[in-house]
Amino acid sequence: MPNLAEPPTPTESRLPALYLKPHEERRLLAGHLWVFSNEINVAVSPLAGYSPGELVQLRSSRDRFLGYAYINPRTLISARLLSRDPAWPPGLPLLRRRIETALALRERLYREPFYRLVFGESDLLPGLVVDRYGEVLVVQLGTAGMEALKELILEALVQVIAPRAVQWRNDSPIRELEGLPLYVETAFGEVPDNVVIPEGGVRFRVPLASGQKTGWYFDQAANRALFSHHARGARVLDVFSYAGSFGLQAARAGAREVTCVDASAAALEAATATATANGLALETRKGDAFQALEALHAEGRRFDAIVLDPPAFIKRRKDHPKGLAAYRRLNQLALQLIDHDGLLMSCSCSWHLAPGELTDAVQRASRHLGRFVQLIAVGAQAPDHPVHPAVDETRYLRAFLFRVTDAC
Repeated sequence: MPNLAEPPTPTESRLPALYLKPHEERRLLAGHLWVFSNEINVAVSPLAGYSPGELVQLRSSRDRFLGYAYINPRTLISARLLSRDPAWPPGLPLLRRRIETALALRERLYREPFYRLVFGESDLLPGLVVDRYGEVLVVQLGTAGMEALKELILEALVQVIAPRAVQWRNDSPIRELEGLPLYVETAFGEVPDNVVIPEGGVRFRVPLASGQKTGWYFDQAANRALFSHHARGARVLDVFSYAGSFGLQAARAGAREVTCVDASAAALEAATATATANGLALETRKGDAFQALEALHAEGRRFDAIVLDPPAFIKRRKDHPKGLAAYRRLNQLALQLIDHDGLLMSCSCSWHLAPGELTDAVQRASRHLGRFVQLIAVGAQAPDHPVHPAVDETRYLRAFLFRVTDAC
């Protein structure tokens, strides 16, 4: 039980305290940023006494200061740590410092200003995502705590980046779990309907307002480069292609033909526009990926290189059995389209799917079809999505490149 008679330091006392149960600070001291509801001493600090997004100071059962956090008493992850230094409480100076530190990494990594500028927990700003498209920023606030800091976040971004326009892209379903409304709106400036992103020798036309998530999947950049490196002379199939990012880079690298499959007509229109602007040939197919793969098989189509980049089939732990079955079926459908001595890149952004489970799914599918696969390269998320070593949830993207031959 904390010794409530001893007041905290003046800096710490500006915010209400949130006390943990005995020994529940161990994960935080190891570097993690989350506090779960069952770790809080509700006898001393009842959750009902806090408002969603309220700033608090975290304290151990022995009344040790652990850091500053924001709280949402309605969610399983009840608090997320923002600062461990008593001299750096949440506010504009801290936000500016965090964004400056994030920017320094991206400027070290990239020559042009197209990248994920802020990646949540990995940049010590849990619940905040910022993508940069030159002078335009697209910002996603995923938690009540970040929503409460919205105006300060905007001010910090203006001070550090000085963007021409900022869009709030707050339409992710995860906000509903936080009790937040879904909306997309412009903070200031004129956000274009489309932006042009240079990557892999291609200038991609990407929809912002109507695009998926924050507009572009920067996290797959390194895997797109890996795939295109092997695409010269190949018949390429890009499944869940969105705006054709894998397929069109393969075309630029010398692929013989490229087919993109996606359920979104707008995404395929963007891919076609990019192909035309870059002088690249492209075939598109609109429809469900599973049905499209079955139809291609029925037509007798064959490919030399296929990339599968599906959405997360396993968003929650309870979805695991159904999601794993979907990964197995998807990879089996793709393997039956690959010619002898072809390539399969299989990706997953489902954190709840272990890496070994995806490789096992490919192996089982290959055996079922009488094929033989060899794992020749392993990819991960691009470095503008850095991994926080203590927060394994930030290590979410897997990509496996297999060579596929006939078993004999």
